[in-house]
Amino acid sequence: MRIASVPSGHVYVRHLADPDHEDGVVRLADPLPCGAPSTSVRWWPPVMLDPQWIDENHHAFDVFHLHFGFDTHGPESLAAIVSALRRRRKPLVFTVHDLHNPHQPDTMAHQAQLDVLVPAADALVTLTPGAAKLIAARWGRPALVIPHPHVVAADDIPARRPRPFTVGLHAKSLRPNMAPLPVLEVLTEVVAEWPDARLRVDIHTEIVEPGPKHVPETVAALREAQDAGLLTLHVHDFFSDEELWRYLTDLDLSVLPYTFGTHSGWLEACHDLGTTVATSTCGFYDQQQPCLTYRHDQSGLDTEALADAVRYAYHKRPSWQADPGERRRQRRRIAHAHRALYERVLTRNEKTRW
Repeated sequence: MRIASVPSGHVYVRHLADPDHEDGVVRLADPLPCGAPSTSVRWWPPVMLDPQWIDENHHAFDVFHLHFGFDTHGPESLAAIVSALRRRRKPLVFTVHDLHNPHQPDTMAHQAQLDVLVPAADALVTLTPGAAKLIAARWGRPALVIPHPHVVAADDIPARRPRPFTVGLHAKSLRPNMAPLPVLEVLTEVVAEWPDARLRVDIHTEIVEPGPKHVPETVAALREAQDAGLLTLHVHDFFSDEELWRYLTDLDLSVLPYTFGTHSGWLEACHDLGTTVATSTCGFYDQQQPCLTYRHDQSGLDTEALADAVRYAYHKRPSWQADPGERRRQRRRIAHAHRALYERVLTRNEKTRW
């Protein structure tokens, strides 16, 4: 069975496949975007999201499965893609990863995209029961709940090293759903309660250096806190996978400063590695894996709940690491659930007169 997966190179999508290749599903490789070198593994912007590509390549796939990468496509563009699939009698499966795009503080554009894709899809998938319930309430459509697969392979999990109790706050490139400074204010106060604890804060280089991503106010606040001895600041480029796994393994608690969102691959990686997560109640993160939660949304931060979460992590040291064997068995179930779904939409497609 041949799937035009948009994309196929993302780690989430790669891990939808049966680890022993027994699901009989082949996902087409991501076509290289114009200008990308032949050695690149880049999948964005997705070449498949184009009616012309569908018309020229419809013979090469059986099902079109959309995950990510449609951010820059307006409703009219998405409707044209749907029309091309209908014209070529190709079913559309859409996995609803985000009900509120973490890169867009204004929900209107993303909602307009979902208003095209959700009603048009031949089948919907999402990751949690809460997201499925919201999809049903908004669009009156059922979504099959298939959990997020593992992010870190068992063979790639680094050994833990002796260290002080370490709380990590990674602000990345300060995407719109992150508000790290209110969270940082709580963390500096709470971590200071214990002499054997430390606070590590990470940001990407592009936040510090002059340019379109430069955020001088945030950088100044972080430098000031570091000078006061309240934290250790690490400025670096994007981590490779291996660097990210080592970074997460060196934390006891990873605090996610999200104010809106739906699901998190970061949380799944932490679960694979055995790093406790404290995250906002704004999405459905606590339905993915065990984690500590606190209210943090666009109306403000529950400072007491965040402080309680950090203290719980310090005193109780929860151990919520995934069992590698169960993750492998789960991946097989996920792969075969997708295979069964593709078979259903193809069967319905054959019975439908377009």
